[in-house]
Amino acid sequence: MAREIERKFLLKNDDWRQEVVKQTRFVQGYLNQIEESSSKSSVRIRIEGEQANINIKSLEIGLSRDEYEYAIPVADAEKMLKKLTVGPVIEKVRHLVEVDDLVWEIDEFFSDNAGLVVAEVELESETQALSLRDWVGREVTDDVKYYNISLSKHPFKDWHDEKAQ
Repeated sequence: MAREIERKFLLKNDDWRQEVVKQTRFVQGYLNQIEESSSKSSVRIRIEGEQANINIKSLEIGLSRDEYEYAIPVADAEKMLKKLTVGPVIEKVRHLVEVDDLVWEIDEFFSDNAGLVVAEVELESETQALSLRDWVGREVTDDVKYYNISLSKHPFKDWHDEKAQ
C-alpha cells in the first residue's frame, strides 16, 4: 500500500506553461458511487497516454490518502470507460512542471470541466516545506469539489464562479 500525500492549488495565470517539461492526455472514469454511505474508496479506470490502470483511493479528503494502482490492458480500460463508469468520463491534459526537486502535475480539464486548471504536488511528508511560484493561487487541498471524483459527478461548468478564482 502506498500513502499519497499531495496538495492542490488553483492557478493565478498561465505563466506555468513556459516551464512544462512533458504533457500527457488522460481519460478517466469511476466505477462506483461514492455517495453511498457504505463507500470507503473510489475506484477509477484511467488511460494515460498509451497505458492504462485501475486505481483505488480511500475517500479521505486532505493531504494524505491510501492509494493502490495496477496496470491493465488499454483495450480493457477503453471498454470499462465506455460501459461501466458512473457519471461522465473526465478528459484532461496533465502538464508536468519541475520546481526545485518536486514535480508539479498541472491538470487542464476539457469537456464539462473546461476552463478548470488545478495544480497538484506530491510530498514526502505532510510537513514538507513547499516553495510556491508566482503562478500558484489559492490552495484547494481540502475542497472536495476540486477532486476528480467530484468533477465526474458535479462538473465545473455547473458550479464555477469566475470571481472565486
